[in-house]
Amino acid sequence: MQQINVLGSELMPCSYDPMTGYYRTGCCENRGDDPGMHVVCCRVTGDFLEFSKAMGNDLSTPMPQYGFSGLRPGDQWCVCADRWEEARLAGHPCPVVLESTHLSALEFVDLAELRAHAVSAD
Repeated sequence: MQQINVLGSELMPCSYDPMTGYYRTGCCENRGDDPGMHVVCCRVTGDFLEFSKAMGNDLSTPMPQYGFSGLRPGDQWCVCADRWEEARLAGHPCPVVLESTHLSALEFVDLAELRAHAVSAD
């Protein structure tokens, strides 16, 4: 099944280092069984990581038991679409790589908002 990004073209990888995606494929793909909708490819910032931690999702602390080394500012990561929107509304959005953000993100976030926070892919 071809995965499409918010621009209407083929979904590009988000990050292989760290390996991201709900399915740990490096892509923010959606196969229909991810309850968190990890479909927004973000270049995380310290501000976003602090906000996420304060909201109960600590992405910066390593969890070696899960093979997770923790994120640092500048890492790219597939985040939940509703968490990205929550962060944006609270004034803590992180930059978004549109080419690597799945089309289904538009169920939660307006394309104009994603474009306003867009950065080019690495």
